[in-house]
Formats: sequence, structure tokens, C-alpha cells
Amino acid sequence: MNTNRFSWGSFLRRVAVIAIPVAMQNLLTTTGSMVDTMMIASLGQTEVGAVGLCAQFSSLMFSGYWGFVGGGMLFFSQYWGAKDDDGINRSYGLTLTCMMTVGLAFGLFAVLFPGAVMRLYTDKPAIQAIGVEYLSVVGFAYPLMVLSMAMASLLRCTERVRIPLYGSIASVCTNIFLNWVLIFGHLGLPAMGVRGAALATVIAQLVNISVILTLARRSGHKYLLAVSRHFRWSRTLVQAYLRKCFPIICNEVLIGVGNMVINIVLGRQPEEAIAALAVFRTLEGLVIGFFAGFSNASSVLVGTEVGAGHPDTAYARAWRLVYMCQAFIGLLGLALIALHTPILTLMGMHGESFRLAFGMLAIYAAFAVIRMGNWTQNDTFRAAGDATTGTVLEILFMWLMVLPLVWLTGMVWHAPTLLVFACCYMDEPIRYVMMQRHLFKGTWICPVTPEGVDALLGWKPDRKNPGIDAG
Repeated sequence: MNTNRFSWGSFLRRVAVIAIPVAMQNLLTTTGSMVDTMMIASLGQTEVGAVGLCAQFSSLMFSGYWGFVGGGMLFFSQYWGAKDDDGINRSYGLTLTCMMTVGLAFGLFAVLFPGAVMRLYTDKPAIQAIGVEYLSVVGFAYPLMVLSMAMASLLRCTERVRIPLYGSIASVCTNIFLNWVLIFGHLGLPAMGVRGAALATVIAQLVNISVILTLARRSGHKYLLAVSRHFRWSRTLVQAYLRKCFPIICNEVLIGVGNMVINIVLGRQPEEAIAALAVFRTLEGLVIGFFAGFSNASSVLVGTEVGAGHPDTAYARAWRLVYMCQAFIGLLGLALIALHTPILTLMGMHGESFRLAFGMLAIYAAFAVIRMGNWTQNDTFRAAGDATTGTVLEILFMWLMVLPLVWLTGMVWHAPTLLVFACCYMDEPIRYVMMQRHLFKGTWICPVTPEGVDALLGWKPDRKNPGIDAG
């Protein structure tokens, strides 16, 4: 067992190298979404609500493919730690294939059956009609979003985090400019309203992919462009991949369906509440953007050490990352509460919609520290090879506690919107305690590489002597 002291300097530098570009990338994306919302808000609160509900359909797609992202990052990071180039290439090809299947399916459904989607999410005819216009165009962007996410995941796990950041900068700038042109009809083009916003999203995604591929080629990245090596799968790899991915896929699909049920309930609240929810989701993306930086840092920095055969370092990094993430999220939540008046006003909220949006933001800020702690721990477990523990807990509490509470308060008892919204987070403190116990046991370290398996023999975590940082 390694008895050297943990190197905070090395650790913080490694976290910053990964977390800051990812957080900046997500901050840019969220800023773009906020500008979109501001522009669409000038059309009316009905338009804001409609586009917000369309975003919930894309969130369901996210749940459908995120299980493959989680499984892919597990393999990418551990093979990266073990310096196994062939393992990285083959696992990326398998991940990309699975993800694109989901993206294409959702894209086709959005383009061909937008009316069915909108009827599922709301019973308001005016919102349905606007949503159909938006969804039938933005559906073309769904496979592009999935492709860019697959590429970004590989680049981050191989510590090329700046390339996806540059792609996002180009994409967000393109999206904002084209929204201004297409929504309102500038530069001699006709005003397209929400359809213009959807078309801007499609073009921006094409720009994102083009920038990523161009920079990857120029930097000589040897994995992303090695297409001929991506699809040389062996039965052993496929079985191991699906075995690790299956719990994550079950988690994301069941959680995605659960969130869809929640959105169905919230989509039957008054129109002011639907508009407030759309604005809240945009601001929630700001918090998740910062969280994603720590989540990716956790996946890479912990998974790499597990794959390289350094369980002490992986264990030492894991719990520090969880607490760092919670501290930053707590500060961000306080900042949003302090600045809520100008932010919500700029995003078109007033009167009852302003009151509801602030209420949602305050409830979320109270739970966000614990919620993001749970997410970071779950992502850490997955990167280290334990794809089951966090999955089982999240699914059980979602379906046995959260969904019954939300359905009863919203659909049966017709409780106030904010009470229904608060019920979405009631499970977080309970799961946090259970996840913390599992974190410090260290049994979540489950390598997939020979180096990691050999190093784990006879290993036990030592909280008093947590090892060094190998970075």
C-alpha cells in the first residue's frame, strides 16, 4: 500500500485541465440557450413553453444514449490509463454505433410524428401547434448532437478537452447569430419564428462537428479519425462492453421515462408554469454545465488510475472530487438566487410566471448540492467499473418514491405547482447517505484492464493513508 502523502498541487492541476474547459464548454452552451430563450420570449410565453417542452423530448433522447456514453467513458479512460490503443479504438466504434442508433431513431420520430410527441407532453392546443413547427425541423439536429457528444467523450477521456470547447464556441456563436437572423427575419430573410430557431440549431450542430473533426485532424489525434480500426470488435469486447453498459442503460432509460412522466405532469400545469419551467430548465443547464466539468474530471482521473493499476490514487481522488463539486455547485446556486431578478426578467418572466420561476430556482438551489454530489459519485463508480450500485439506488427511489409523489400531488390532489416540483427531489438526501457509505468502502473499484485487476488483488482502502496523486 502506498503511504506517501496525497499531492494536492498535482491533483488540482489535473482537475483544472479537464474540468475548466468542460465547464466553459457547457457554460457557452447554456449561455446560447439563455439567449435563445430571450429571443423566443419576445414572441410570447406560449412559444417559450412550447420550445421548452420540445427540449424535454431531446432530454429523453439524452437518457436513451447516455448509458452508452457512460459505458464508453469507462472503457476509454481505463484503456487510456493502460495505454491500450486498440482497446480505445474498438470501444469508441462500438459506443458510436450504439449512440447513433438512438439519435437516428429520435430524429426520425421528431420529423415524422411531431404531433404525437407534443400531445404526449401537453394538453394545450396552442402550445402543441407551435411545438410541432419547431420539432419537425430540430429533429434533423438530433443525430448530429449525438455524434458530437460521442466525439467529445472520446476526446475528453484522452485528455484533449480543448477541441470540444472550440467546437462549442463556434457552434454557440453560429446559433446566436442565426437565431437573430432567422427568428426575426434580418439580412433580407423572412421571419421564421420558432422554425428559424430550430433551423439555427441544425446548422450550429453541423459547424460544431466540422470544427471538431478539423482540429482533431490538425492535432494528429490518433483515435477519433482511425475509422478503419473502430469496428474491429471481438466477441469478448462486445460482451464486456454490454455487461458494463447494461446497468447504465437501464438506469438512463428508466430515469428518462420517469422524467418524461414528471414532465407530462408539469406540462398539464397552467401556461405560466410551463413557461417558468422552460426558463428554469435553461438555468438548470448552467448548474449542470459546471457539474459536468467535475463529472468528466472524475471519470477520467479516477478511471485512468483504475485502469493503470493504481487503486490507492483512484480512491484518494474520488472522494475529494465529490466534495469539490458540491462546494462549487453550492456557490453557483447562491449566485443564481442573488441575481434571479435581472436574469428572469431578461428571459421574459413577469407576474405569476416570474414567481413560479423563482420558486423553482430556490427549490433547486436547496437540493442541487446534494443532487450533484449523488451524480458525481455515480459517475465515479461507473468510470471505476461499478455500473450497478448507483443505478439500482436511482431507479428504486425514482419509481418507488419520486414518481408516486409527483403523480399524486399533480394529477390527483392538484396541489400547487411548486409543491409538485419540490417532490422531484425528495429522494436525494436519502440516496446521498447511502452513496457516501459505498464511496468510502472502495468496493466500486472494478477494473477492466489486466493491470487494474492485478493491482486490486489484496487491496483495501485506507482513509487515513489515502495514497498519492500519480498525475
